[in-house]
Amino acid sequence: MAKNKKKVINLSDQDISFVEKERHIKIISFNPNSMEVEVSVSEDSAEKKKVMKLPFAHLPKELKKMIKPN
Repeated sequence: MAKNKKKVINLSDQDISFVEKERHIKIISFNPNSMEVEVSVSEDSAEKKKVMKLPFAHLPKELKKMIKPN
């Protein structure tokens, strides 16, 4: 029997972000299948932005409640 795959949830329009170690991190999307979030990281010292994936468990507790991966 095939598993039901959940769709990736786009969170870019909700403006969910936080600051960690002088980096501004904005959440772009959440993948409930792999429990990963795609984030845009920009550092205070440089104007470079990079997109990377983080495990959902590495997010602050307040943000996890906003996303609710049920």
